[in-house]
Amino acid sequence: MAVRAFFVFTNTDIMKLNVFQDPTDLSYAVADWMVDCIQRTLATSDHFTLALSGGSTPQKLHRVLSSNLYKDLIDWSKVHIFWGDERAVPLSDERNNAKMAYDTLLDHVPVVAANIHIMRTDIPAVESAAAYEKILHQYFDNTPTSFDLVLLGMGDDGHTLSLFPGMDVVHEETAWTKAFFLPAQDMFRITLTRPIVNRSASVAFLAAGDKKSSTLKSVLEGPYLPDQFPSQTIRPTQGTLHWFVDQAAASELTEA
Repeated sequence: MAVRAFFVFTNTDIMKLNVFQDPTDLSYAVADWMVDCIQRTLATSDHFTLALSGGSTPQKLHRVLSSNLYKDLIDWSKVHIFWGDERAVPLSDERNNAKMAYDTLLDHVPVVAANIHIMRTDIPAVESAAAYEKILHQYFDNTPTSFDLVLLGMGDDGHTLSLFPGMDVVHEETAWTKAFFLPAQDMFRITLTRPIVNRSASVAFLAAGDKKSSTLKSVLEGPYLPDQFPSQTIRPTQGTLHWFVDQAAASELTEA
């Protein structure tokens, strides 16, 4: 149960902010919320499209979802898995987001292999982004929304997906995927862009730890500065936006 849960109005946007005691409470609450979201969607649809993210907080969530208590509450045969972004490193590399998801979730639940869509890293990043966009168009052309749910994290620097401060990709208006070289990490990144994410039926940010507190305050309560805080660009046009945070991350929020 959330320690605090309320709506925050940002200009014309409505966001649901949920604050939890610690990362464990947060993970179980998000798992409960996801189970309900998936079950409700599958009551009227033959599939559920879910985009995963990397990071430490999602790992905790994955382990909850794949536990004996939760894994049978979801019809995994109807869940189609995507990723929000990827580092252009081999699938065997510990830094690979897909590897993390397999290790903590996908190898432990009955997901249909054909329904898992990784961002390929065995081909050049630009080719991988183009191939991924083709897959997305197969799913989301002529649909009112794109993903049923996108799970996101927020970096200490305010980035989300591979939308990093000061990078041109933050301002992408048309392409659904992009690949680019990130000098600060000396690697290529592949990412979904805000046009396709903002078409989602639901977007949920997960943030935990006091290292996130100052950035979270700026993202949620500060002026709109997308080049400095790219997470601010994620504002679903037709769907819902949720933030699930722990007390440490929320410690500087005025609203909390």
